[in-house]
Amino acid sequence: MSALLARHRIRRLTADAVHAALQEPALPVAAGTRQAAQEHVELLLPRLQLVHEQRARCERRLERGLQQLAAPPAEGEEALEHRDVTILRSLPGVGRVVAATMLAEASRPLAARDYQTLRAQAGTAPVTRQSGKVRLVLMRRACNRRLRAAVFHWARNSIRLDAPSRARYQHLRLRHGHARALRGVADRLLNVLITMLVHHTLYDPQRRRQRIAA
Repeated sequence: MSALLARHRIRRLTADAVHAALQEPALPVAAGTRQAAQEHVELLLPRLQLVHEQRARCERRLERGLQQLAAPPAEGEEALEHRDVTILRSLPGVGRVVAATMLAEASRPLAARDYQTLRAQAGTAPVTRQSGKVRLVLMRRACNRRLRAAVFHWARNSIRLDAPSRARYQHLRLRHGHARALRGVADRLLNVLITMLVHHTLYDPQRRRQRIAA
């Protein structure tokens, strides 16, 4: 049970609490209720199995597409996608869905190595409004929603997998809420990505740790 809770990242329950709940007497229900619920679940199972199979098929196609893009170009050809896919997937928290979304939704700023355009499209660049002496820095809402969802999912994963990203998040949380701190992590990751693309380097977590320590 503990392994199941950990696999699904359920932290509000413990294995003991689940076992205790299962030992409680069942609630009384009207005759036929249990059989009706069982029949309903059995009707839903084929749909869930179909969705599971379709999702697995889509993931396999995405993986094949990314592998094709990452394949070395033929002799005499130059393929920027080859370098971009390899570099992008070296970053912690970037899975096949995030990588495919980034390449599809942000192909132009990635090809141009344009950090400012990329962060604006992803929604991590703030909007500044000023009237007289009053200056407000607000969250950008005019952006590519699919790209924003992918980048923020990437940021959440990187906080869990990458020590420098986790340190950045914790530092921002001292002054801001969760959403603002997550945007800060996402914006930093986009900056790191563009820098790596410019210099044609893979992600090196040890190098980032050394810079933070310095």
